[in-house]
Amino acid sequence: MKKILLLLFVSITLGCSKDPETFIMHLEGYWEIDEVTLSDGSKRDYRFNNTIDYIQVSDSLTGSRRKLKPNLLGKYETSKSVESFHIKLENDSLNIYYKTPYANWKETVLNATENELLIINNTNKDMYLYRRYEPLDLD
Repeated sequence: MKKILLLLFVSITLGCSKDPETFIMHLEGYWEIDEVTLSDGSKRDYRFNNTIDYIQVSDSLTGSRRKLKPNLLGKYETSKSVESFHIKLENDSLNIYYKTPYANWKETVLNATENELLIINNTNKDMYLYRRYEPLDLD
């Protein structure tokens, strides 16, 4: 039943989505995971993230994603690990192809707005909901 609901949700999201090319302009920036919906339909909420993702996109539809650890001073500690990718518009979908020394995989952007990013991993079918990262304001 959970798989059916997940597939229905993805179908509705894809069926009602706007032009996936418009998603590209929203990809770049700082993102934190809000929740993950696993392929079995179970959800995991992320109330606190000690790392965020920084996504960079170039004009040539290539880019990178890097894990960052924000600190209380508004600066970031960066990991040395960088995931390079290229973007393709295929079959009315925006796909991101990642390549690292350890693995290759594909993700499909289901929705991207100024404040929200919804991606599905095409290998394990897990769905990731990201929110635009906002640094803590201690003032």
